[in-house]
Amino acid sequence: MVKPKRMLFLFPLLLAIFALVACAPAGSDTASSGNVDSDAAMADGPTTITWAMWGSPTEIETHQAVADAFNASQSDIVVEIYSEPWGDYFTKINTMWASGDPEIVPDVLFLSPIQGYAAQGVLEPLDSYIEASGYDINDYWPALLEFGMHDGQIYGLPRDIGLEVLYYNKTIFDEVGLDYPDDSWTWDDLSEAAEALAIVEDSGRVERYALGMEDGKYQLWVGQNGGSILDNMRNPSRCTLTEPAAIEGIQMFADMMQSSLAMRPADLNQTGGDAGAFAEGLTAMIIQNSSRVGTFNATDGIDYDVAVVPIPNGGQRSAAAGGAAWTISALSDNKDAAWTFLSWLQGTAGGQKLYTESGEILPALQSTANSDAFLGMDAAPVNRQAFITEGENAKIGRIGYFAEWSELNGTVISPALGSVWAGEATVEETLSALCEQVDAFLADNGYPKN
Repeated sequence: MVKPKRMLFLFPLLLAIFALVACAPAGSDTASSGNVDSDAAMADGPTTITWAMWGSPTEIETHQAVADAFNASQSDIVVEIYSEPWGDYFTKINTMWASGDPEIVPDVLFLSPIQGYAAQGVLEPLDSYIEASGYDINDYWPALLEFGMHDGQIYGLPRDIGLEVLYYNKTIFDEVGLDYPDDSWTWDDLSEAAEALAIVEDSGRVERYALGMEDGKYQLWVGQNGGSILDNMRNPSRCTLTEPAAIEGIQMFADMMQSSLAMRPADLNQTGGDAGAFAEGLTAMIIQNSSRVGTFNATDGIDYDVAVVPIPNGGQRSAAAGGAAWTISALSDNKDAAWTFLSWLQGTAGGQKLYTESGEILPALQSTANSDAFLGMDAAPVNRQAFITEGENAKIGRIGYFAEWSELNGTVISPALGSVWAGEATVEETLSALCEQVDAFLADNGYPKN
């Protein structure tokens, strides 16, 4: 079946470089919208759809295994994968969309952030498919489904939830005689433990850091302290990083770097990121999502576990409800087949189960996360409940759910904060100037919208 092409608006390739970093049980794991023409097309032979994603060679092996499982489960649709490394994926996908050729653009795509793409008209709204098929969307973690929404419509179903937990090296904790982290830990406990875990020579050379955390996760500290980046992450009117709660959260993180307790971004990058630093024993703790579990379990000599992230006294858990999502291209000539695959992919008995069993994700479906597929795995970490606890308290706040967020974050917010993390600027002065720039950007782009 060939459907009319939809008019597309070309959009800057710059949008593509900002992404991330992860579904409720479907009423039927092979649900479709019931389109008669599509069913007739399937009767003439299997429909082939292309499924696009980024990933390492190991991750692509998992994706291929998922595609093979779907192909083996039915005979109407054949899924073929298209993959690129992270650094090339978005540019190539945007170039395909710019061609306007449905034969080139993949039918189902892994994307983040969703709002910018949806605003350009290149994604198919999923609401009608969800309603027609009876797909159940009530099993997502709190606030997670909104990650795939734009202007009140659903354009993507998040594969996982990219919330963070505290990974800790049990061997190092034992070495310095510290009790392992637990649910009661506060920022004060984290700071005291960091002093004992770090090894800093008199010369200033750091032999071992206490903490490694990617600087882009700074909002975790801000949100735990009751602060925010913007006054409204959907329809903002002003920057709120100059408010005391936000300043305190950012200052806490900056102070840990300044004291050589936490790794600066440049040092973290030089060690192969947080995974490399943790695996080599260069840091005793990292704060990261579930994507590191498979790597650490495949690395000899790491005795580790996880805990919830420490919060300030009187603070709140503030895990980020976000994760890259599966979408359908608005140019696809095989939308019904694409939805049939996507709903299986996001079903408890389909792709969600397979990805969870691979150890690579914390599933988007609460029911899958609370099942033996996740909690019952016979592999580290032992305290998988930490992921559940953080997930139950997930909130929006890490990214903006509006079309210009990627540009705002990539050209204004992140570069300014980078000077703080590098120790080149003070927190309050940086945030004051930063908020002036943010407010001007929002006004220039017509925010808040009516």
